[in-house]
Order: sequence, then structure tokens, then C-alpha cells
Amino acid sequence: MRGGSDQVVTYVRGLIESGALHTGDRLPTERELAAHLGVSRPTVRAGLRSLGALGVVRSRRGSGTFITDGPPCLGSEPLSFLSALQGFTRDEMYEVRRILEVGAAGLAAERATADHIAAMADEVAGMFASLDKPQAFLNHDIRFHRAIGVASGNPIVASLAEMVSGMYYEHRRDSAKNAADRDMKEAAEAHRRIYQAIRARDVREAREAMNEHLLTAQAFQAAEQAV
Repeated sequence: MRGGSDQVVTYVRGLIESGALHTGDRLPTERELAAHLGVSRPTVRAGLRSLGALGVVRSRRGSGTFITDGPPCLGSEPLSFLSALQGFTRDEMYEVRRILEVGAAGLAAERATADHIAAMADEVAGMFASLDKPQAFLNHDIRFHRAIGVASGNPIVASLAEMVSGMYYEHRRDSAKNAADRDMKEAAEAHRRIYQAIRARDVREAREAMNEHLLTAQAFQAAEQAV
């Protein structure tokens, strides 16, 4: 079964590399793929799930499977497995976030479009509107950081930031309820400073504000875990 699903992945990759498939294109049906490759439909589904985890394809109910036409979106599952196996620490995770997101904030200050900036503004407003709802606040927080990754204009940065933020969400969703009101308000203000620096096209301030925010967030989460 594994070999068959790898065959599906290799076939679709070949279609993309040859230019036969482009972003937004619809893949052949499961039946067509199974017949062409000489494998079962469950094997085709397994291959498509693998491609989905890589952010290469997305399924649309009732329409079929399509090559992703938006920013790349890598699932956090592989990183989560490695975390469980290797015992990644919270400090290590934040170190990676600083490497990725401080740079992303600087790029976003240079490259963000009006739509990117509007998306960040919406998430900051959402944070201030949900200071008494820790889970909703966390959702806005995650989306804000994803928006910066996209605004960086670099699809590799965006996809890696997406993967790390997915693992961060899994780690934090259980402890978010322990967040202090003061900490949440300070976090919202920190996100607003990052947003304002990006909107002002101030690369240095955007990088510094993101770095300061992540260092403070690291301390906040350590306190939440101790409750």
C-alpha cells in the first residue's frame, strides 16, 4: 500500500514538473488515477492525503482535488511527530519562531500589500475584542502571525511559519485558558506595535517589535504552564 501511494505522489509530481498541471488545476478523478496507475482507489486516496499534508493539493467537497492555488500550507503533523520523538522544548520552539518570524516581519514591512495590512489589522482588532475569551484570542494570534508569513512575500517563509505556528497552537491551546488578563492585554498591544511598524514600512522596528513580543510571549507561556 505504501509503495502504491508513493506512486501516486510521484505521478502527480511529474505532472507538475512537466507543466501539465499548474496551481488551481483539477487533478484526474480517483477512478482515473487508479486506472492509469494500476492501483486501488484506497491507494489513490492515501497518496492524495500525503499530497494534502505537503500542501500540494486541496480537496473541495463535490468538486474534486485541486493543485493548491494559494500560499503553500505545510501541515504541522511531521514536526509534531518529531517533537514527540525528540522531546522539543518550549524554548527551542520559540528560538525557531524568532529565527523565522523576526525575519518575516522585516520582509512584511518591505513587501506587504494593502490587503495584507488590512488582514493584520482585522486580527489585532479581534484580539482586543476577545481579551476575555482566551481561545478566541489565541485564534486571532495565530492568524496574525500567519498573515505576516504571507505578507513576507516569500512562499518558503510562509509555509515554514505556518508549520511552526500549527505546532505552537497544539502546544498552547490547553494552557491558553490560564492566561492572565494583564498578559493578554500586553500581548494585544505587542501585536499592534508589530502591525503599526509593518504599516509604516519600518523594517527595523518591525523586527525589533516581533523579537520583543516573542521573548515576552515565551515568558508568558512559561507562567501559564506553571498554573
